[in-house]
Amino acid sequence: MKSIFTILFDLDGTIVNTAPDLMAAHNYVMRKYGHSEKKLEDIKSLAGRGAWVMMQKSFKEEIKDELIKKKMTKDFIDFYSKNIDRGSVPVNGAIDFFKWAKNKNISLAVCTNKQEKLATDLLQKLDMYSYFDFVAGSDTFSFNKPDPRHLTDVVEIIGGDLKKTIMVGDSEVDSMSAHNAKLPFILVKDGYTEKSEKEIKHDKLISDFIGFNRIIEKYL
Repeated sequence: MKSIFTILFDLDGTIVNTAPDLMAAHNYVMRKYGHSEKKLEDIKSLAGRGAWVMMQKSFKEEIKDELIKKKMTKDFIDFYSKNIDRGSVPVNGAIDFFKWAKNKNISLAVCTNKQEKLATDLLQKLDMYSYFDFVAGSDTFSFNKPDPRHLTDVVEIIGGDLKKTIMVGDSEVDSMSAHNAKLPFILVKDGYTEKSEKEIKHDKLISDFIGFNRIIEKYL
């Protein structure tokens, strides 16, 4: 039976609180190379555009050697991939919402700037992978968010209808992606971004996914 609606989700900070494990990997690398560590809130403002951009934002002007930067980023990914689910947990209400959506024949997909392999591994380890019809990471296509094709190509792949699709995310990158794809955007508060919710264009604002079905029912 054909899906009646499609919901695209960002991953980090949207459906999974990954900050503790991102922080652990970041600080492991910083300790290894003799640089200062970050607090949880700092990590949330650095994440959202993938490992390389995250580490670049953390380095700022402190580290100039590009080879060292690449080594540190590789070490970050290596450590993170081995410890990806130590402290990461689904956002409140997410699992119950996914179950509701699948019962309503709503297609769900993930569009993240995390590497596809890492995104898939995390979702599998948290028993969330089976809810999604497709998972698109930063390296799935030759482009990623905020390029609208990261969203629109996923909708096409799963046989959805762009006129019956929304995007859910926690950052300006997600908002820009949805805007560029001409999709409604629902913003998750306190996301992994340097921007405030007032600075991010959105159609709806939520704190978590408890009662989220009532918002979606209005789109159906």
